[in-house]
Amino acid sequence: MQNKNPQHQLDTVTFFKVRRRYLFAIAAIALTVILAQVLIQQHLNNQLDDSRVINVAGRQRALSQKLTKEALLIVNRTSGSIAQESNLKRLKTTLRTWQISHKALQYGNDSMGLSKERNKIVLKLFEELDPYHQAMVKATEELLKKDVVSTKKEFFNPQLKILLENEQLFLSKMDAIVNEYDAQSKKQLQALKFKEYLLLGFSLFILLLEIIFLFRPLSIQIKETISKLIQSQNESDKATQEIKTLFLEKEKSLKELQELNFVIDNAALFASARKDGSIVFISKKFLELLGHSSKDLKLPLSEVLTTDEGQQTYLKEVLRSNRKNVIRSEELKIETKKGVSVWLDMSIIPMHQSSLNQSILILCSDITERKNNQLKIEELTKQNYEENIRQKQQQASLIVEGQEEERKRIAKDIHDGIGQMLTALKFNIESIDLSEQKKTEEKIAYLKELCSDLIKGVRTATFNLTPPELEDHGIFPALQKMTTELSRLTGKNILFDNKAESNIRFNALAETNIYRVAQEAVNNAIKYAASNYILVTINHKDGILSVVIDDDGKGFDTSTLNDAPKHNSEGGMGVLSMKERISYINGRLFINSILGKGTRVTINYKINNTFEDGKK
Repeated sequence: MQNKNPQHQLDTVTFFKVRRRYLFAIAAIALTVILAQVLIQQHLNNQLDDSRVINVAGRQRALSQKLTKEALLIVNRTSGSIAQESNLKRLKTTLRTWQISHKALQYGNDSMGLSKERNKIVLKLFEELDPYHQAMVKATEELLKKDVVSTKKEFFNPQLKILLENEQLFLSKMDAIVNEYDAQSKKQLQALKFKEYLLLGFSLFILLLEIIFLFRPLSIQIKETISKLIQSQNESDKATQEIKTLFLEKEKSLKELQELNFVIDNAALFASARKDGSIVFISKKFLELLGHSSKDLKLPLSEVLTTDEGQQTYLKEVLRSNRKNVIRSEELKIETKKGVSVWLDMSIIPMHQSSLNQSILILCSDITERKNNQLKIEELTKQNYEENIRQKQQQASLIVEGQEEERKRIAKDIHDGIGQMLTALKFNIESIDLSEQKKTEEKIAYLKELCSDLIKGVRTATFNLTPPELEDHGIFPALQKMTTELSRLTGKNILFDNKAESNIRFNALAETNIYRVAQEAVNNAIKYAASNYILVTINHKDGILSVVIDDDGKGFDTSTLNDAPKHNSEGGMGVLSMKERISYINGRLFINSILGKGTRVTINYKINNTFEDGKK
């Protein structure tokens, strides 16, 4: 009993002490809340008074303007006598309201809810405003004394002048008063905010004191009590928990070792050897791969790994020399007991035990499939390389053959065309007899015609070789010139449509090859299509140059393109050479044809470096 009483007294004292602190803190916070509410309500009442004052003051401005407008309306006599009487009544009412509001703002008015003004600044502003107000009141009263119906307008001019002169001054002074009311209201609001901040700080200070002197000691005391209660329980359960923990850890470790052993034995190519090369452990999967059984574990590891004597000697040397703590990796080809060659990626790891006896761990991966795939890839690479070399040789042969055919065509054109005409020109010149004037004139006329044909033949030959427009101005003008010249020389209807926004210059080799392929497509259409028109369209969009050659000729079966000869009968390029030219510049060639409806040849080329309008 003696032990319980002091504890009971201590709890009672602590309880009453904490309760007093709580009551004091709650009372202080309640007091600050009540005080804050009183201040807020007081400010709201003041705000209501201020709003009424500002409202009346603002209305004074409107009434002054209304007074002036009604006076002008009466003097101008824009309505009948009955309406004038109504206007007079409104003017009197406006004047009376204006005067009452003016006095109420200064001296207060219970009916309007206005109290007497005590602000010295506002009263001073009213003193400055009063002369203008009195002047406008007197002018309005003088105006009301006169008979507005019979009196001439000129007699009202002094009163109107006073009203108009004082109205703007009254409005400006009234604006100053309204602004002062607003400033006073803001000042009161700032004072209230300051008081609110003080009360908030006081409340936070009380909360801080509660945390320091109430909550913190109480929490420490509660924590100590709980700690003592838990300590006794922990001490009683400690031994049991330690035993249980040790048992669970041992059981978990055993289970992990069993799982690891199962994985190593059935999934990994793993082996362990002693310093002399004898086997400590080898996985079941490794034994199956090597073709051995558990009976062969007495053999050295090198003899189990391979049946080849040379490889056995090499492995013995590797295992014997690997004395340093360095991991060694090698790719070895071994011969299993089944007579199968297997490639292994072998990692040899030296392990140091506490007894200083070194054992070696060997981890292997079966890379036979990877090695076989590498051999296949190397073989395919070699075949691909040889095929590329063969294709390059074939392309070179075709290029040389095309060049020879082009030389033959040029030589034929010169010999059959220009050469024959030069020979005829020579014979005709030699046969001229100046004594026979009439025959001489006929021969000279014939010579002129022959010279014209000769010039045309030379121009055609040089144009077919390399047009100057292609080198000087690019593919666009060159194709346009080609269509124009071929149309004039052949009499065919050959048209050119340029849909590109500007002239594009790019790689000279690409320009030449595109021009030659387009030229060949047009020449084929002229010779074989029997068409009414040929249309060459060129376009440049999104970095792609597109040249399209359309004709409405008889068309052909596109399935025969692969069987077509390399060169046509006239010595020009065949379809294969056209494709090779476009492929050489990484372009694309499309040929579409329908029997009886025509043919379309499309050339697409992606431009990498361009020179617009001949400028970089």
